[in-house]
Amino acid sequence: MTSDIRLAFAHPEERSLASASADPRDRISLRDHVVEADIGAFQQERGLKQRLRFNVVVEVRPAPTPLEDDVDRILSYDRITESIAAELAAERLNLLETLAARVAERVLEEPQAMRVFVRVEKLDRGPGALGVEIVRSRAEAPLRAVDASGALQSLHPLVVFLDNATIAAPDLAARLDGWQARGLPLILTVGLPDLPRAETGHKPTQRRIDLLAIEQNAWTLAARDDRCVVVATRTEIDWAMKNGKTIVWAPSKLVLDAVDGPHSREPVALALWLAELTAAEGFIVHGDVTVPAGSRVSVERA
Repeated sequence: MTSDIRLAFAHPEERSLASASADPRDRISLRDHVVEADIGAFQQERGLKQRLRFNVVVEVRPAPTPLEDDVDRILSYDRITESIAAELAAERLNLLETLAARVAERVLEEPQAMRVFVRVEKLDRGPGALGVEIVRSRAEAPLRAVDASGALQSLHPLVVFLDNATIAAPDLAARLDGWQARGLPLILTVGLPDLPRAETGHKPTQRRIDLLAIEQNAWTLAARDDRCVVVATRTEIDWAMKNGKTIVWAPSKLVLDAVDGPHSREPVALALWLAELTAAEGFIVHGDVTVPAGSRVSVERA
């Protein structure tokens, strides 16, 4: 059995280790936690309890101070089991995928949690276990803000990739009006400019040069419309979304600082990574460019 196939069926803890950065985080895990629930999309599953098995691994940030053997300074295992129980009690669900995602999102609300692997399996649907496994990071949990009524709401932005022809188009302002009319926070991303740039033949340095060239193009876009605000950090993105600003992303800092960052330096792949990072509602692509497959974000071609 190849290493990739073995890892596909390995416990989430082993998968977490395999995908860790050079500076791995601490982990806590819940193994083989079995509960009964009424879940399933098929009629024969309705009204019947069936066993679900959960395996969960949570990567946590290092404790800022000595633990001093104090349970209040760590992420308790109870938070994981309570998250499972709370989501099962909230409403009846059809899909394990929905359940896993909601458990992951609830776990990521804990301040220590940074990344979570959730595997959920049905044990009574056949001779084997049928299940799903997901991984979510804190960055993928949606930003939340208080709306005009005082209620807490999740902010899911619209991320748009603009090719150079669209940036230079005379109807750019009208396009911005149309995207803003959707009522979502708006994040604009761009590719490489139509200008010569240094070619080093060395991947790490070329990546930085390309990222800086993309940022030059971001400032070019911002110069076309006063509504555009160029931002570089997640803190700036969150602030701008909460305050209704039209964001233009300068990618260098966020990409280079990310522990689980994108391996590609292709501009569209970076923009799609940002869409997933911010739990975007959708991703619109302008231009004849290739969009990587397998995204969790809905992709629309303009």
